[in-house]
Amino acid sequence: MIGIRSSGLELGVEPRGARIARLRAPDRAGWWDEVAIGLADYADDRNFVGAIVGRYANRIGGGRFTLDGREHVLPRNEPGATLHGGPGAFDCAIWQAEDVQPGVDGGAVTLRHVSPDGENGFPGTLQAAVTYTVRGPDLLVELEATTDAPTVVNLTQHAYFALHGGAGSVEDHEITVHADSYLPIDADLVPEGGPAPVEGTPFDLRRPVRLGERLRDPHPQLQRARGYDHTFVLGGRGPREDDLPIAAHVREPASGRTLTLFTDQPGLQVYSGNMLDGSVLRHDGRPVRQGDALCLEPQQFPDAPNRPDFPSPVLRRGEVWRSRTLLRFGTDRGA
Repeated sequence: MIGIRSSGLELGVEPRGARIARLRAPDRAGWWDEVAIGLADYADDRNFVGAIVGRYANRIGGGRFTLDGREHVLPRNEPGATLHGGPGAFDCAIWQAEDVQPGVDGGAVTLRHVSPDGENGFPGTLQAAVTYTVRGPDLLVELEATTDAPTVVNLTQHAYFALHGGAGSVEDHEITVHADSYLPIDADLVPEGGPAPVEGTPFDLRRPVRLGERLRDPHPQLQRARGYDHTFVLGGRGPREDDLPIAAHVREPASGRTLTLFTDQPGLQVYSGNMLDGSVLRHDGRPVRQGDALCLEPQQFPDAPNRPDFPSPVLRRGEVWRSRTLLRFGTDRGA
């Protein structure tokens, strides 16, 4: 494991899947603890815990898409879709670590992976890289990719956050998402139709909301996904840091820990850990169960290769695909 520490964060990166395997931060009393779930063993993980996922994060409906008149068929790892690049994708690869750079208050590490032409049905040889930079209370995640032939790209970081630092549900976490609309999903959890307004729905997270207040709402979309597993359409408004607009803010009242996410991506997938079933274990042997963590995944829109009305995910030779996300950890002052 590659370790980087600053005055406000402690990061451990595992080459398998270029994962965030350890992430520790202090609470309002100065006590350091885990703020993202790490596992005892990643070999059998099918929940993408802490991994960089791709070649296409989220779902491609039917496991197929057409690019420049040619249909590409992908192996499906869900009944109606290819999820996060399909089986044995970027989360399973051993990324090559290089450019470990110490800093005055933190440091950085870059990991690289080459996905050959035709892997899991995707065209073009893709050169992918992720750089994790820790400085003070901030973790900057920078992703980039190039290709030797036209392809589709959507990479993201799939950390499972739990700001209380202990076992149990994240339902007491308060969440804000700066989005006026979201993408409703069909029975295969693939977007259907276009963006829908959050107004008057449990997807209106524009003001701080206790997560548990919304998860059991009878809204059909929440029932379909067994919680949140939806893309919020970001508007790029509000405060900015490092030239990135704010997307979300999370607060855990008991510890006082906070997480503010800034990103240049058009969508933010909010996932409430609906599929966690206790089959994977943390570092200390505790099982990870449904609702024990929350994912915030900045990304392109799901199924965009099949949706000309969505922002294009196509990458061509000579172009560079880039994504930047800043995760800022902190604390409130308490009552």
